[in-house]
Amino acid sequence: MHAFANPGLVGRCSLSMAGNEERRDIYRMRHEVYARELHQHPENDRGELTDSLDGYNLYIVAKLRGIVVGFVSVTPPPGPYSLDKYMRREKWPVAVGTGTYEIRLLTVTDEARGTTAGAALMYAAMRYVQSRGGTHVVGIGREQVLPMYVRAGMKPCGLTVNSGAVTYHVMAAEVMELEAVQSANKTFVERMLQRMNWNLDFPVRKVAGCFHGGVSIGAAGARFERLSEAKQTVNADVLDAWFDPSPRVIEALRDHLPWLARTSPPADCRPLVAAVAESRGVPQDSVVPGAGSSDLIFRCLREWLTRDSKLLLLDPTYGEYAHVLERVIGCRVERFRLDRQAGYALDVTALAERLRQPYDLAVLVNPNSPTGTFVPRNVLGPLLTNAACAPRRVWVDETYVDYVGQEESLEQLAVRTPGLVVCKSMSKAYALSGMRVAYLCGHPEQMASVRAITPPWVVGLAAQVAAVRALEDPAYYAQRYADTRVHRAELIAELRALGLRVLDGVANFVLLESPIGAAEMVRRCIECGVYLRDVGSMGMDDQQSVRIAVKSRQDNRRIVEAIREALAGPANPGLYRPIQMTELTSLIST
Repeated sequence: MHAFANPGLVGRCSLSMAGNEERRDIYRMRHEVYARELHQHPENDRGELTDSLDGYNLYIVAKLRGIVVGFVSVTPPPGPYSLDKYMRREKWPVAVGTGTYEIRLLTVTDEARGTTAGAALMYAAMRYVQSRGGTHVVGIGREQVLPMYVRAGMKPCGLTVNSGAVTYHVMAAEVMELEAVQSANKTFVERMLQRMNWNLDFPVRKVAGCFHGGVSIGAAGARFERLSEAKQTVNADVLDAWFDPSPRVIEALRDHLPWLARTSPPADCRPLVAAVAESRGVPQDSVVPGAGSSDLIFRCLREWLTRDSKLLLLDPTYGEYAHVLERVIGCRVERFRLDRQAGYALDVTALAERLRQPYDLAVLVNPNSPTGTFVPRNVLGPLLTNAACAPRRVWVDETYVDYVGQEESLEQLAVRTPGLVVCKSMSKAYALSGMRVAYLCGHPEQMASVRAITPPWVVGLAAQVAAVRALEDPAYYAQRYADTRVHRAELIAELRALGLRVLDGVANFVLLESPIGAAEMVRRCIECGVYLRDVGSMGMDDQQSVRIAVKSRQDNRRIVEAIREALAGPANPGLYRPIQMTELTSLIST
């Protein structure tokens, strides 16, 4: 787009809401672009272009060295909207409600070419809608720039409208879908934000918890209205089991679901605690239940630690620990770096030396995620019970240990070792991710203090019953773990046959080194309905590592085929293809 060239304009992009002075600049730019260049409106002697929405909408502007070089308009609910001028609302692609916003008039000037001004404006408009609780976005876009909108997450609806000499396509999207696009392009967004001055009255980033991936669940819709559709995707971006829960679990839920849904569970989860204790061979007073391991992580670490606490954390490892320790509590966290050239294997001798320091807590994920590496019980156990081990507490996360063998767990050791705590999730190994069941196992005295801060009814009745029935069927799960090992070996062999470097492991996932970069591999595979996980947020600094959950043979074939297509080159952009934000700048500026 062409308007008001200022040769040599360079500097840091600044974003702000438009005031009266900036609005005059915007009106002149609109006249230059939409009247003189595109002939959408007749030219006028004032050299300014306004419309009836200007008394109601808001503008976000991008400035370089104090000069407006771009803008975007956001119209809040209940309108009126620009689209109202062209069609009645019953024909709109979304039902207009209190969460519907319109984004329009995204414009940048010639001098902003090669900068991130356009991408920054788009990002700021989406963040504005998010910050106001928006649920849907509508808009109209010219055919020449339609690919930009489509790749950014907006979906053409098969409707067009005419304004002067310009034809516009009507588009819409759920805010949840647009957030998924931001997540898929997280690396570039972060770089872009580092080069911006954010002078807006809402946070530069959405205030949220630790990013876990799981973008695939977005296929189910904002209110789970597309559950059947979601089941057709391959959700290898999360480590949900590929197999169903035990038939005993299914039978109990099927036969008693109405009663389970309406009935209060035991406040202390006593049947669940008893089943865990019996299955693991530990006392009941050494077990504390939780609504998934995240519940236990947030609950316990925030109780035990302060900003003055000193921690040791593997790197890379499960990202929620760094999030809670550094961002939520604000502890002093030191990293124990795992060597990529050594396959991320844990150097136990070096770890023993580090553990001599007086840490308040050391966190060990074993088997580790995203690396899949594992230290056997007969090696790790003696290290953590050694009198020279200095941390006040050692937290061992054994979410994936069942895939190796329950005999490798440190639970029985933790019962008689004050300060050693084992965190066990039943989500991945028992195919109960949707149920949210986990527990801590440790010395009875320490568990008593955790029990004191555990809310009543912490695990729902349906989840408790499902977990108890699962623990009663060890033979079923042992066979599924054996099948998983076979599936993992087959998947690795097929990926290596493509010439790819794959790190083997012991759990239900593998780590792939993508020659086209992690973000690009993830983006291209989404086009095939296959979701993989870029593990950059988990401490991987090579920007190439992709974690892939092991699935059924059929889904593993889809994964391999999607990766094969991704390596061959970018596919034709579809409606749901996220855009690389570097593309955004180019597309907006042309």
